Amino acid sequence: MLRGRGRELGAFLRARRNELRPEAVGLTVWDEPRRVPGLRREEVAELAAISTDYYTRIEQARIAVTPSVLAAVASALRLDDAQRHYVFGLLGQHSRQERRARAQSVQPQLQQLLDGLTTIPALVLGRYMDVLAWNQLAALLVTDFARIPQRERNWVRLIFLDPRMREVHADWEDVAQQAVAQLRMEASANVGSARLQALVGELAERDAAFRAWWSSYQVAIEVRGTTIEHPVVGTLQLESSTLASTVDPDQRLVTWTAPPGSGADRRLQELSQLPAEAAWTAVAV
Repeated sequence: MLRGRGRELGAFLRARRNELRPEAVGLTVWDEPRRVPGLRREEVAELAAISTDYYTRIEQARIAVTPSVLAAVASALRLDDAQRHYVFGLLGQHSRQERRARAQSVQPQLQQLLDGLTTIPALVLGRYMDVLAWNQLAALLVTDFARIPQRERNWVRLIFLDPRMREVHADWEDVAQQAVAQLRMEASANVGSARLQALVGELAERDAAFRAWWSSYQVAIEVRGTTIEHPVVGTLQLESSTLASTVDPDQRLVTWTAPPGSGADRRLQELSQLPAEAAWTAVAV
C-alpha cells in the first residue's frame, strides 16, 4: 500500500475505533477509567484475531495490510458496506488511477438519458463530484448550473459556497454532511490528487462545518433524498436514485423523484412547464 493511502487508512480506522463503544461489540467494561472514548487498539486486535503490534502498525501506516486482514479489521469495527468500499479502495482493490487522470466529459449514453428526462430533475456527477451535465428541470429545481464557471461546477463546492443551495435545501445540514461523506469516498481512490487536495483545502479554509465533517471520516456512496423549498412552486419532498455508467464507472446519473400523484409530483410537473428564463430569474439570489 502506498504511504499516503496507509495514512488515510490509519486515520479512518482510528476514527471508527474511537466512536465504537466496547458494549456494542460484546466486550466487558470494567470500572477502571478508559483513556479513549471508544475501543482500544488491543481490543480491535483481539476482535480481528491479530496481534496488537500488527494492528498498531496498520494504524501508523508502518505495514502493508493484506485484504484478508483488512476484512477481519472491518468486521471487528462493524464497518458498513460504504465504509468497507472505502477501505478496500484505499487498499487499491478498485483503483482506477489511469482513467482518473484523464479529463472527463459526460458519456453520450448519459447525455441521451438526460435529454429524455423532461419531468424528472437529473444531473451527472463525475469524479470529485464535479457536475458534468444536467437537464433543464434540475437547473430549475436547485440552481442554474450554466451560470457557474466550469472550474467551480462541483456539487460539494456548490453545497457549501453557493448561498442559493442553502436557501433551497430545507435539510441543508443533512445534504451537506452527505456530500462530504461522498467526497471522502472519492478520496479513497484519489489519494494524492492535486485536484482533490485543492478542493478540500478551499472548502476547509472557507467553511468550519466542512472542516469538522471532513475530519470525522464518514463515508457514503449515494445521494439521498432531500426537501426543497422552491420560491416558485413551494415545498417538494424528493427521493433520489443513483445509476452508475457501465462505460465510465466514475460517472453517475442522479435523479430526484416524487411518488406519482403526490403534491411534490404535481409541483415538479408545474415547475417543468415554466419557461427556463422565468424560473431562473425567480430563484436568483
